[in-house]
Amino acid sequence: MTHFGILCLGGTGHLNTLLPLGDELKQRGHQVTVLSDAHVEAKVKEAGLNFEAIAHAGIDPKRAELTGLRALYRGISFFKIRVATSLRETPIAIRKAGIETLLVDMSAFEGGTIAEHLNLPFITVCSALVLYEDNYVPPALTNWAFNSAWWARLRNQIAYWLLLLLACPVVSVIAHHRKLWNLPAYKKYNDCFSKLAIISQHTAELEYPYRKLPPYFYFTGPFHSSTGRPNIDFPFEKLNDLPLIYVSLGTSRNRIKHLFQVIAEACVGLEAQVVISLGGGLESEALPHLSGNPIVVQYAPQLELLRRATLCITHAGLNTTLEALSNAVPLVAIPLADDQLGVAARLTWTGVGEFLPLSSVTVARLQQVIRRVLLNGSYKQNAIRLQKAIRSSGGVQYAADVIESKVAESCSVKQQAQPAAPF
Repeated sequence: MTHFGILCLGGTGHLNTLLPLGDELKQRGHQVTVLSDAHVEAKVKEAGLNFEAIAHAGIDPKRAELTGLRALYRGISFFKIRVATSLRETPIAIRKAGIETLLVDMSAFEGGTIAEHLNLPFITVCSALVLYEDNYVPPALTNWAFNSAWWARLRNQIAYWLLLLLACPVVSVIAHHRKLWNLPAYKKYNDCFSKLAIISQHTAELEYPYRKLPPYFYFTGPFHSSTGRPNIDFPFEKLNDLPLIYVSLGTSRNRIKHLFQVIAEACVGLEAQVVISLGGGLESEALPHLSGNPIVVQYAPQLELLRRATLCITHAGLNTTLEALSNAVPLVAIPLADDQLGVAARLTWTGVGEFLPLSSVTVARLQQVIRRVLLNGSYKQNAIRLQKAIRSSGGVQYAADVIESKVAESCSVKQQAQPAAPF
């Protein structure tokens, strides 16, 4: 059996993906240790996994209030601190725990460098939208639709270059440690990902066509389960027989108070019941008089509510999107930052929903989009199509199969490379 280390960011969206994967590997007899931000220790241990704290930079208090480019700029500055801390502390934690193989959150860009430094095999796991650079596909941080024309590929190439330029503070920290540890410099962005396997909980049916991905890339479908999620007290007795509209803007950028007010007002007159989950960004008392009298809670049992839902209004986080589509629930997206823009664009591309840029959101426009998605049966039919694709994708079991087979392959190659012992 193998001792796996899971190096991941401490955000809820990352943990809700990687804790079920860790649990699956543990159930197969492996030892699993999560290496993440100190504040998630209790959540990891509650999921039954070992824990080592490797980042003490804390939580950026302004993050939940920012969107768009402002969020990106601030995120890069804060991320530089986290990456530097991880590069300093993670190797010590890995040696202390006796970890043999590293599973690296795709957003933990320093993970490959750490694994190479310690001569450990590593596999990249995508919690968010696929960040692999491919000029045929717009960057995940844009809401651009797919287009195969030459000008679109040029546009994509320029955008990737600009994003890499913006990320220079993070790139320079990693480059410094690669030089310090006598590792070859990265020549391109994709070099920081595993050459053994890249696993995405995304599903190919929700992705743009013509992706030029390597042969060791695997779309496995979502990992979501109740593992690592707290038990939430929810007033189920207040639910009625009307169609349910579930609203969640995630857990990281969710303090935009007026947006919840606009959403509630846009749902008035729809003959539906509305449940709004604030994701911990605001107290329910902060929104006491929302139009239509929706059920407002700080946290909601999302998996259970999506099984009942007719529509999901979301920030287009990948976890919420895949959880909705697993239940054939169409979506209306208001992306706020990061890869939410790319996810939202794919909802329109595949016909499972629509999105409104935050700058375009008004009560009238949002209500128009909500009515269109609710009343046009094609959105539901496309959501059913995606549900079938997700159910046949394999999910966390398939991901664990890939990991086990690739680790065995890596061990075999390493043994063959060792010189024979002298007689």
